[in-house]
Amino acid sequence: MNGLVAQIEKMKPFFEKISRNVYLRAVKDGFIASMPVVLFSSIFMLVAFVPNVFGFYWPEHIEAILLKAYNYSMGILAVLVTATTAKYLTDSFNRDLPSNNQINNISTMLASIVGFLLVSTDAIEGGFSSGYMGSAGLLTAFISAFVVGNIYKVCVKNDVTIKLPEQVPPNIAQTFKDLIPFALSTLFFWLFDLVFRNLTGMNFAEGVIKFFQPLFSAADGYLGLALIYGAMAFFWFIGIHGPSIVEPAVTAIYYVNIEANLKLFQAGEHASHVLAPGLQHFVATLGGTGATLIITLMFAFLAKSEQNRAIGKAATIPVLFGVNEPILFGAPLVLNPVFFVPFILAPIANVWLFKFFVDVLNMNGFIYVLPWTTPGPLGLVMGTGFAGLSFVLAILLLVVDFLIYYPFFKAYDNEIYQKELETAESDEEEVTAEVDTALDEVVAAQMKDVKNVLVLCAGGGTSGLLANALKKAAAEYNVPIIAGAGAYGSHNDILKDFDLVILAPQVASNYEVIKKDTDRLGIKLVSTSGQEYIELTNNPKKAIDFVLKQFNN
Repeated sequence: MNGLVAQIEKMKPFFEKISRNVYLRAVKDGFIASMPVVLFSSIFMLVAFVPNVFGFYWPEHIEAILLKAYNYSMGILAVLVTATTAKYLTDSFNRDLPSNNQINNISTMLASIVGFLLVSTDAIEGGFSSGYMGSAGLLTAFISAFVVGNIYKVCVKNDVTIKLPEQVPPNIAQTFKDLIPFALSTLFFWLFDLVFRNLTGMNFAEGVIKFFQPLFSAADGYLGLALIYGAMAFFWFIGIHGPSIVEPAVTAIYYVNIEANLKLFQAGEHASHVLAPGLQHFVATLGGTGATLIITLMFAFLAKSEQNRAIGKAATIPVLFGVNEPILFGAPLVLNPVFFVPFILAPIANVWLFKFFVDVLNMNGFIYVLPWTTPGPLGLVMGTGFAGLSFVLAILLLVVDFLIYYPFFKAYDNEIYQKELETAESDEEEVTAEVDTALDEVVAAQMKDVKNVLVLCAGGGTSGLLANALKKAAAEYNVPIIAGAGAYGSHNDILKDFDLVILAPQVASNYEVIKKDTDRLGIKLVSTSGQEYIELTNNPKKAIDFVLKQFNN
């Protein structure tokens, strides 16, 4: 097993390169930026239809009022994602362009929206159709953003723009600079739409859905589910944020399926689609990638090893809310040969079990989108509309995960426990003395000027752990540090406000990418390893010491 893990680790640079792909990043970051819309609209769906489970039905006019908020937010999701994806793709392109010749991301956002509407809507009396402006148009939204971004890149890079004299105000000059790439983008989609409709008799968004329908069906099957969630766990196991690679490929399927499920549910039919956001957040990654909720509880309450028990107790609350880095890097689970098999097997077993409940026992699939921080079992029950079988499934998933993880947990716990027994008390005292000495230096090395520190992770959850530790220590020891947390990809607009950026382990592979931005802005940048990060989050003094060292270097 050690040899297998060593071979897998050799492939890590290749997978890290994939995770840094600008198009995958643009899809992921663009969709994250639109998540408030998804979550906001889902509140209205919950209020409108969850009471049905308990026999209460709103009057039709009240239901229509509730659904209006949903239709005017989730109903234009593809339009919004077109813009946000174009924005983040443009930002990625700009990192490799001279600072005095950048692409205007506002212009690419507008051009992408226009292009998307040209190929995704049909003319109707009084305007145009909106059928593909929601989740059904997401694939077309990504394609529109990619095409526009590259047209602008070619034009700006090769100076195919209208240049005005230096005396012209910059805002007016920028408008003319954007005119040619905007016109070329719009003309491209206009001509493409004419040709495509004449050849197929449908708009491009409809054609894309029909073309990829076999892929959607395959992804909803047992093999497809195993590949998706097995890959997600595999990448995380080697220390790369799995969803960063896998999620962009299935995001469109997620939201097409959940919209279809909702319509089936509203019509009184079986919501039969399996692949949805809730499947990832509350089934496959129950507690976090690797289905780590149960192994965390095992560490906390069944471990003989004091080290494992302490790690489990420290990780329990974060893992309950889907933040599982404390157990991933604290145990560790990632790159730990003992846990390779259960870490990948548990998510696959979970999604297969869910599919069995949907296909064979006729339980509804997910019909609502909930925040990923909703505790797993609760998210499963609420996301399926309080389906009766979901209560049974929630318990069964925990039992299955326990059976999968238990043998490996016992082997690992016994190994660590034996090491603890062999550790001499004198050695422990020396280590403690060294740590205390180092930490005393933190209090003495207070700064004179206030420094702003930004911690970045993949989704904004893990980064909050370290940011909170820094805030606590800064207040306790009177160190002038202001710490904030954020998600990688949503940091571009706020980067200039910070003096130091700390990358959490799951986004450390993006060091060279973000370094282009921090160097340009004169900001310090540092990445962290797994065990190091967990120690910093658990020990505020060490966290402050770590930050001070970065400023002293």
